[in-house]
Amino acid sequence: MPSDVTSVRPDDSELDLFGITHKGNVRAENQDHFLVSTVHPQVVVHGTSLPSLEGLPLRGTRLATVLVLADGVGGAEAGSDAARLATEAVMRYVASTLRSYHAAGDGSDEEFLEALKAASIEAHDTVRREAAQRGHQRMATTLTVCIAVWPWAYLTQVGDSRGYHYSGGELRQLTRDQTVAQALIDQGLMAPERRERSPFNNVLASAIGGEEALPVVTRFDISERGAVILLCSDGLTKHVADAEIAECIRTMTSSEQLAKGLLELALTRGGVDNITVVAGRAPLRSE
Repeated sequence: MPSDVTSVRPDDSELDLFGITHKGNVRAENQDHFLVSTVHPQVVVHGTSLPSLEGLPLRGTRLATVLVLADGVGGAEAGSDAARLATEAVMRYVASTLRSYHAAGDGSDEEFLEALKAASIEAHDTVRREAAQRGHQRMATTLTVCIAVWPWAYLTQVGDSRGYHYSGGELRQLTRDQTVAQALIDQGLMAPERRERSPFNNVLASAIGGEEALPVVTRFDISERGAVILLCSDGLTKHVADAEIAECIRTMTSSEQLAKGLLELALTRGGVDNITVVAGRAPLRSE
C-alpha cells in the first residue's frame, strides 16, 4: 500500500522530471524551448590534496525545482532566439535569487511571488534589448515558469502556454490564456464558445518581448505525493483536451511516458504547431 502521501519532502532521487519538444508536422522550425532543473548551493573545489571528494557535500541540499517553458513567436529564428533568451534570463534571475534567500535564511511567500514577477520582467527586458540591437526585429515569446519550494510551488505565466496541477484525481489549469480572444470573453464582448473559431484566439495580448508583458503569479500546494505539475505550449492544447490530459496523467507510469504520450497524441491529430511538454512529480512512496 502507498504511504507518506503528504508532508514528506522528496529527496532528489525521488523526483520524476522530464521535458520534450518537437517541431510538429507542419512547421519547418521549432521555436519552443524548455528547461528542467534543480537549484543547489554548490561547493566548487579548485584544488585539494584529498584522495577523494565523495565524502564532501559538493552540491548541497536542493533549494528548489524549476521548470521553464517558452514558445517563441515572430519568425523562426527570431522566435527561437526570444524563447532561448527568455529561458536563460529567467533561470539566471531565479537561481541567483534562490541562493540569496538561502544565504540570508529567509524567503517569504510574498518575496517568491515578487521574485517571479521580476524574473519575467528581466526576461522581457532582455528580449527587448536584443530586438533593439537587431534593428527592432520582432521578437517575442510566451513564458511559463514553475518554482517548487516544498511544500509550495509558485507559477508565473506570460502568454498562452499553460500550467496545470493534477492532484486528488482532478486536473486544474493554473494559468489563463493571455490572448485577445480571452480578453474579449472576459469583457463580455465574445461568447466563450466562439473562441476556437476566432481569428484573435492565437493573438497574444501579453508576451515577453512584445508591446506589453503582464506576468501573473500563482501559488499552490504540492505537499501531496503523486501530484503532477504539467507545463505545455499551445501546440499540445490545440489538439488535446483537458479531460484527455487528465486521463493520461491518471494512467501515467512516469513523467517521461506522460510527456512522450501526450506529444504522440498531438502529432497523430495533426501537430500543426511546435509542441512542448514538461512534467514533474514526486511519486508515492511504497511500503
